[in-house]
Amino acid sequence: MRTRSAYGPTWQPLIGLALALAVFGGWVSLHAYALFVFELSWASLPLALTMALVLCWLSVGLFIVSHDAMHGSLVPGSPRANAAIGTVLLFLYAGFSFESLRKAHFAHHRHAGTACDPDFDAENPRAFWPWYATFLRRYFGLGSLIWVSCVVVTLWLALDVPVPQLLLLYAAPAIASSLQLFYFGTYRPHRHADDAFVDRHQARSDEFGTLASFLTCFHFGYHLEHHQYPQLPWWALPSARRKAGAQQVEEGAGA
Repeated sequence: MRTRSAYGPTWQPLIGLALALAVFGGWVSLHAYALFVFELSWASLPLALTMALVLCWLSVGLFIVSHDAMHGSLVPGSPRANAAIGTVLLFLYAGFSFESLRKAHFAHHRHAGTACDPDFDAENPRAFWPWYATFLRRYFGLGSLIWVSCVVVTLWLALDVPVPQLLLLYAAPAIASSLQLFYFGTYRPHRHADDAFVDRHQARSDEFGTLASFLTCFHFGYHLEHHQYPQLPWWALPSARRKAGAQQVEEGAGA
């Protein structure tokens, strides 16, 4: 099955940019409110925890938008726009280099599930925590550490954000988003399990419904479809999954 975006060259960038702006705007606005307006107390703790969860999810979205930029599916036909947006968002996310992550991600697609795959831990293909530790060592380098440290010190010392508020509403969502991205976008799709992979991509998709897929990882859990059709943006993956399912039903009926 050959799949491409059903929205065409005109609508895909408009939809992608509108969704990217919504994610980015929500991420910036909620951080601003949570750190500079909101007053943390025992009475407001339930709201604070809710905001932390939403900030974690929006951080995941920030990375997924950048991931589309790596594939050129955010603004098809405009490498400069994709690179500019991806560079800014990944730097804000954790001080990441867009070009470095782009090269590593393409290596992941070429060598998925092998020792040459930078996202895969060939020594721990089933173990979550050792694999996550390997993942962090490979991607969170000195540049990321310096950037995050500068942000924390600036918020704390220069902008007088209280430490408990800083930890709960900046640090915790950022760390949790890396866990969420790794679990739903790398570990679950590529872990070795009793069921065999269906093709060379060595990836599987979650059986989540559309809403659960959106809330867990912006549809990145439909990971087999992403590897098979990397030109599709994140918001088009549910449609690709439905088409693949319909085709399997047709092939089964015709067998």
